[in-house]
Amino acid sequence: MSYSDAFLKDVLTRTRVIAVVGVSTNLMRPSHYVSRFLHQRGYRIIPVNPGHVGQTLFGEDFRAGLSEIDAPVDMVDIFRRHDAVPSVVGAALSHLPQLRTIWMQLGVEHAEAAAKAEAKGIDVIQNRCTKIEYERLIGASMPLADAVGG
Repeated sequence: MSYSDAFLKDVLTRTRVIAVVGVSTNLMRPSHYVSRFLHQRGYRIIPVNPGHVGQTLFGEDFRAGLSEIDAPVDMVDIFRRHDAVPSVVGAALSHLPQLRTIWMQLGVEHAEAAAKAEAKGIDVIQNRCTKIEYERLIGASMPLADAVGG
């Protein structure tokens, strides 16, 4: 998959709320430290993992699924295996009307699910890391508010 730097930067700067599917409470898991990095840059992170319901992460209650989110979400960031992607994308398309982006983390791709989302006008990024792209295109230490002018 090839994405222009301008496209990736636009996605990262227009996004404010990210539902992270498969995020872990384990500090050593990539899903946790990527989410923490993004939270520290000003993004609201809504954690989605049925195994952690009843816990909080970055001041947000864990949701069992995307259908439990009652706030507008700009991006769904997927930290799940390939075979889980179609159900995540289906739930995102059904329950998140303001969704603009589905982002599949490194090693995660699903052409059919991506095509389904793109047909609905959703931007899809596959096999990329939000943290890596943020650092590369915006900067590791720059807070999101400074990066987008407010």
